[in-house]
Amino acid sequence: MESPLRVAVFGASGRVGQTVVDAVKGAPDMELAAGVDQMHRDVDFPWFTDVATALGETGPDVAVDFTVADAAAENALMAIGAGVSPVIGTTGMSPDQIDAIRSAAEREGVGAFIAPNFAIGAVLMMAMAQLAAPHLDHVEVIELHHDQKIDAPSGTAAHTAELIAQARDGRSAIDTPTERFTLDGVRGGVNHGVRVHSVRLPGFVAHQEVIFGALGQTLTIRHDSTSRDSFMPGVLMAARRVRDLPGLVIGLEHLLFEESDDA
Repeated sequence: MESPLRVAVFGASGRVGQTVVDAVKGAPDMELAAGVDQMHRDVDFPWFTDVATALGETGPDVAVDFTVADAAAENALMAIGAGVSPVIGTTGMSPDQIDAIRSAAEREGVGAFIAPNFAIGAVLMMAMAQLAAPHLDHVEVIELHHDQKIDAPSGTAAHTAELIAQARDGRSAIDTPTERFTLDGVRGGVNHGVRVHSVRLPGFVAHQEVIFGALGQTLTIRHDSTSRDSFMPGVLMAARRVRDLPGLVIGLEHLLFEESDDA
């Protein structure tokens, strides 16, 4: 019988981190190797307050990270250096931080994975936006998250804008001009030529809609995560696959659609 996949969870006291812990504990092919967070919890598994000690003492196969951007970048480099594959759901890392993770993964021959969103429905939303993008020239993205999210726009919104730009093959979306502003920032920000608006309110979890406009019509593609459980199938999929990846891979679509092609 194959040994269970040993998984450490960085940020294990957080809202998503606690959900990851429960998902790993409930997966028959996984073993929870360690939880890591500054805020200690009374738990029935090994708990650490620093990543280096957790990696050294428990030797996990995979480390799932839902922390904050700077910590996640540093954690990933430590994990890769220890031969552990990181699965990162933390958003807000800079291009330089991501490049450092990519270089380390290639140098050490360790698979690594980053996803702006682990909800399978969100990945499908982005794929549908890509499908529509070449055919409809006006588009804006509205993302809505809980009031504790510290970065804006969300990683999902930024990735959606990038995918829309790629699908348009260099043709910019049409940004309808506004001649007079009476409130700064009211039209949102621009990412890869796409208007993006961020909402932060209690009561939300993670939501996004992509609105396309054309002559006499609109097309709205919306995804809602009403529970953090929605991220867990994607997290577990990435944990199972990350060690076989050729260096760093970004985006759950690369795993999801590859699985669909293999089926």
